Amino acid sequence: MKQMIGLVEDDSNIRDIVEGYLKKEGYTVKASETAEEAWEVFENEAPDLWVLDIMLPGMDGYEFCKRVRESSEVPIIIISAKDDEVDKILGLELGGDDYLTKPFSPRELVARVKRHLKRWQAMKPGEPEEDKIMSGELELSESERRAYFQGEEVEVTTKEFEMLKILASQENRAFSREELLVKVWGDDYFGSDRAVDDLVKRLRKKMKDLPIETVWGHGYRLRDKTS
Repeated sequence: MKQMIGLVEDDSNIRDIVEGYLKKEGYTVKASETAEEAWEVFENEAPDLWVLDIMLPGMDGYEFCKRVRESSEVPIIIISAKDDEVDKILGLELGGDDYLTKPFSPRELVARVKRHLKRWQAMKPGEPEEDKIMSGELELSESERRAYFQGEEVEVTTKEFEMLKILASQENRAFSREELLVKVWGDDYFGSDRAVDDLVKRLRKKMKDLPIETVWGHGYRLRDKTS
């Protein structure tokens, strides 16, 4: 069964080019000019991934992304002419999994679509996760609970492994300190969120070139170096 991509783009030239490249790769594409049209697709046909423009007439891409995230974790790749850091952070904070700035290479977009679909397929409820999680030069083996960076094994604690797994599973997504605290330590942990900062500090010391970025006033993300 072909995987379905939801495409939301009001520029007909960009929409036609992206749709053509995705169809060439064997995907079914449901293209929309507005977020309102796309919302009907979301409710009735449930695409496996969204390619979403931000600047749209009517409901903008940020609002659409937020609404999708209220009921689904399906991957969302944001494409936008806005390249300010604050716009990228906002898009990722609202639930976007990736962010591409226009103009972009359609081939690069297709490569990211493939990567996110593969990851999403592994993470779907009721389906087994792939044993390995890859992010740049970082490789995690879940069954063995081992971490490798730049081809070398790195000794990590259980909580360090969990932190790496969370960040690597959703590259470029900005996680708040509170969110990471709950995911790593559990929702019954009553300590300070400084524990998150300390854990990140230890990981940076062990893997000096690991691209864990601080999102000031919010938390952390693991950056995909191709973005």
